[in-house]
Amino acid sequence: MSKTRLNSITTTCIPSEKICNNMVTLRLATVADIALIQEISEKTWPVSYKGIITPEQIRYMLDRMYSTSNIEQAILDSNQAFWLAEKDGQAVGFCGIEHHHPEAHFTRIHKLYVLPDTHGMGIGKRLLEQVEKQALFHADTHLHLNVNKNNKAVDFYRRHGFSIASEEVLDIGNGFVMDDFIMTKAL
Repeated sequence: MSKTRLNSITTTCIPSEKICNNMVTLRLATVADIALIQEISEKTWPVSYKGIITPEQIRYMLDRMYSTSNIEQAILDSNQAFWLAEKDGQAVGFCGIEHHHPEAHFTRIHKLYVLPDTHGMGIGKRLLEQVEKQALFHADTHLHLNVNKNNKAVDFYRRHGFSIASEEVLDIGNGFVMDDFIMTKAL
């Protein structure tokens, strides 16, 4: 266990680890990494949501969810964390999580994205394993997430033990909706 000081807050977490099989390093993101998170988002979203939602909705959601202030707020929140995956010194993916959300004993995966040209390298799986470790460390026994019903990530999460708990259509403003599965996994 380590305590990491991040811009006037202290986050308790399991230290980052290295994966030797493909030299991927996971580390806790800081506010200095916001631009990296935004860059990965800009590269992954158009590929992940092509043919599922319109380019206008993609832009709207990127602007809303990945603003500097929103990411900074999440990084500085002691119940949230962003983990970066780096390969050969370059950021290739990230996940954003929140402990004890939406209720006690749940860790919510708000975001998990890996650059398209690194799909199939086990980076998403490694990020998910890190989320599981962090959830257990924080005494959470379940994972929780939303995923678009038509996104191939549904299959990724199923392969890793998630099941569909329910469906939800969320009005996110500007005439757009998110048509999602809510998926959960017991740890």
